[in-house]
Amino acid sequence: MIRALLAASTLAALLLAAPAAAQQRRGAVDVESYRIELLIDPAQQTLSERAQATFVPTEDRVQTVSFELHNSLNLIAAEAEGGQALQTSRRFNEHAVDLFFPQPLERGRPVTVTFQISGALRGDEESPVYGITFAAIRPDHAFLLYPARWFPVSGYTTDRYQMELTVRAPAGFRVLSSGVAVPAAGGQGITFKSTTPGFYGSLALVQGEPRRVESEGSVTEVWFRGERQANAQAWGEETGRVMAYLTSVFGVPPYRSLTLVETGEGAPNGYAAPGILFISTSAAGAKPNLRLLANQITRQWYGILFSPAHRNHIWITNGMARYAEILYLEHLNGAQAVEPEIRDLYVDALTVTDAPVRQAARFEDYSPEFFAITGSKGAAVYHMLRWVIGDQAFFKFLKAATDQFANRSVTTDDVRRLAESISGENLQGFFIQWLESTDAPEFRLKYTIYRTQKGFRVMGTIQQDLDTFRMPVELKIETEGNPEFQRVIVVGPSTDFSVDTFGKPRKVIIDPNGRVLRFSRDMRVAVAIRRGEQFAEIGQYNDALKEYQKALEVNPISSLAHYRVGEVFFLMGNYQSAANSFREALNGDQEPSWTVVWSHINLGKIFDITQQRDRARNEYQQALRTKDNTQGALEEAAKYLQEPYQRKENQ
Repeated sequence: MIRALLAASTLAALLLAAPAAAQQRRGAVDVESYRIELLIDPAQQTLSERAQATFVPTEDRVQTVSFELHNSLNLIAAEAEGGQALQTSRRFNEHAVDLFFPQPLERGRPVTVTFQISGALRGDEESPVYGITFAAIRPDHAFLLYPARWFPVSGYTTDRYQMELTVRAPAGFRVLSSGVAVPAAGGQGITFKSTTPGFYGSLALVQGEPRRVESEGSVTEVWFRGERQANAQAWGEETGRVMAYLTSVFGVPPYRSLTLVETGEGAPNGYAAPGILFISTSAAGAKPNLRLLANQITRQWYGILFSPAHRNHIWITNGMARYAEILYLEHLNGAQAVEPEIRDLYVDALTVTDAPVRQAARFEDYSPEFFAITGSKGAAVYHMLRWVIGDQAFFKFLKAATDQFANRSVTTDDVRRLAESISGENLQGFFIQWLESTDAPEFRLKYTIYRTQKGFRVMGTIQQDLDTFRMPVELKIETEGNPEFQRVIVVGPSTDFSVDTFGKPRKVIIDPNGRVLRFSRDMRVAVAIRRGEQFAEIGQYNDALKEYQKALEVNPISSLAHYRVGEVFFLMGNYQSAANSFREALNGDQEPSWTVVWSHINLGKIFDITQQRDRARNEYQQALRTKDNTQGALEEAAKYLQEPYQRKENQ
């Protein structure tokens, strides 16, 4: 709230101070190319740049044009062709700058503007993406990523462009970026030239030599620093394996060999640029992160080879990147092994119900809500599409997408039409249900078993509350012999079905493999808990407690909900309430099982804080008896069995 008020007051001040031209509507433009000359000074942690942006107005009588630019960078000057100085105004609440042209621009006629920009980017400034560092110039390394808006950006993540980037840095540094690298004119620096439109401008300054790793037919250069250099071989090998698998799924990659570069603390775990993966220091551990690699390498196709035409279509890329994590784990471990992954995916997808996927632009970039709706629900849509059209058509669709969409911007309708052409099915209702609606069904099943001359017949009705719902749903009929499966097209609130079986039916299960994104008693509990966890992570404890209470209203014996309540009360310093909740967790359904060992440990901590050492030791001993070492629980219990837990000062 405080941040919102400050932003509102800043905006009001800017509007009052801006010239009359600032009140004009900002026109839409299509950036065609950039030509940037960049000088980086690691010792001073500064940069200076001359950036030429060539764009085409896509509307009539455009007179005000907006670009996004990092607030920590100073816009020294902006000139139109012929050196004409342009009037400018900064909108710091939006990391943006407005350019005011003295005469309306002609629609469709290219315009070139030259920006002179300088400033310091040490990595501790407020980022255009709140709380995430996308740019940092350090004495021994640097990284400048596209989301940092270190150069003037228009049409963030949607407007594809060509770029010629020349970078100069002190001796001893090497520049890594995307495009064809050639020596800069005059022999000072290096120039990177793009060959197809895309999202260029992410770069790194590195020192030393990389680890070159050959794996599965590709060569990966790994630029890790310090002690993490020892992890480079494992990361390079896994990168090759992931690339080989994804190539079999999506087809020929735009970049066969990749470069992995370590960024720093506070950076996103991973960021994909053309031919380059930027990996944060915290993520570059000894064991390669399979999910991270699958997600980021997939973006070489989905996001770089082709990209969404508007941020409301960004589920196309974020959803596939998220689903690729599951596809790769399925490839390694089999379909049954990823069933819990699908359930977690669906839980996350259902945490956001106040906007449909096709309105994703409403959410802040990189926020939990943004990734829940574009990543998790987007992946859920792909998973359900796979079920609807079948594996053969689905994987044919994935390869066809990279062929037909290459080097262009795509929309949801483009994806739908391609899936329809390959599957031969009309998928309009499917895409409307899952991308333009926030609802999900909750099935109710009624049935009767009859004896027939050849065996048995199950006749029943599937009910749910959505009038517009239409989708195939699987039924499993457990019998005295082998189970029977039937695919039923559920249409509207009530759908009848009839299934003949040879063996006597014992039970009918709807959607036994959890293919449909839907609510159930257990799902409502899991979704409420996940929402509570999201609130707790950002310190909104009262909102977290409200969500956990919703879970307990559905399932009063949910050990996980009681445990999360105990965690919140513990963080708030309400130790009696925390102890009560941990006791309830022990007396609940004990799902997941780790709630037992950690409830004992937390009870022990509470007793240590309240100077009841004997009772604390008893709880730690009970924790050890569980032999459950989830997240190092046994080591934690043994530690505090020897030495009492000390309350942290900020508690």
